Amino acid sequence: MQKQVKKCPECGSTDVFWDRNRGEVSCRGCGFVLEDKRIDFTQEWRDFDSESGESKRRVGSPLTFTKHDKGLSTKIGKAGDLTKMKPSERRMYYRMRKWQTRISTPIERNLKYSLAELKRISSFLDVPKIAEEDAAMIYRMAAEKGLVRGRSMESVVAGALYASCRRHGVPRTLDEISNAFPLDKKEIGKTYRFICRELRIRILPTSPQDYIHRFASELKLSPKTVSTSIDIMKKANEMEITSGKGPMGIAAASLYVAALLSGEKKTQREVADVAGVTEVTIRNRYKELLDKLKLEDKIKKIRDKE
Repeated sequence: MQKQVKKCPECGSTDVFWDRNRGEVSCRGCGFVLEDKRIDFTQEWRDFDSESGESKRRVGSPLTFTKHDKGLSTKIGKAGDLTKMKPSERRMYYRMRKWQTRISTPIERNLKYSLAELKRISSFLDVPKIAEEDAAMIYRMAAEKGLVRGRSMESVVAGALYASCRRHGVPRTLDEISNAFPLDKKEIGKTYRFICRELRIRILPTSPQDYIHRFASELKLSPKTVSTSIDIMKKANEMEITSGKGPMGIAAASLYVAALLSGEKKTQREVADVAGVTEVTIRNRYKELLDKLKLEDKIKKIRDKE
């Protein structure tokens, strides 16, 4: 296929060139601009040290909801060129720096302290960055809508964080979040439901499979046991054994059954402590799984071998 040659519509010259810095295609004869804002599809630059990277950098840091100003504002510093100024000019900049912290709206002041608390709790609970960003966005929406008024800042932060964890499938229980603040889990649950209702956030019910990998990691179970537990959970879902029951109890019971089938000795007390449920819950769910899935004979054979 023959390559099409660009021709200047003014002078008819074919001697055109592409200015990569400006993104323009111009005629060398008369200077007419044939194209502008052209996209450069060539290879992007790379940097191998900090100095070359700073010289080639074209943009700043990305926007983030975890900061009250989304990372866009600037701050008047203490050092630098201020030391070279006259005392009167230096005092003027010190006054400007003081008023920079004072002239902020109530929402900005609220976000400054609440988002710092959110960052601390997210780090303590090892929440992924995407869930932390979503929680900050939820809290910002709640603050702008006036939902924080009349409630403690900690409870709204906890409710937003729990809602974000539920949205992104991050297994964090109300007990863990309440221990991190500390707050009563009933208050967190009440605030969480209020935020979801007012902001119209639709969150699907928690699945027991969301907790299996995390509980297995804390119990130090083998991948084979985890795979067996997931198979048990799928069969239980198909037979509707899990409907109407707590997801953490079902996940813990399936792991306990899978550990028995794999020959890994874990007591009901150990599993209950990791899952945050009682031994009675583990025992009841365990008996239901054995009865409905007909696993009693397999468990009995394994125990007889021992």
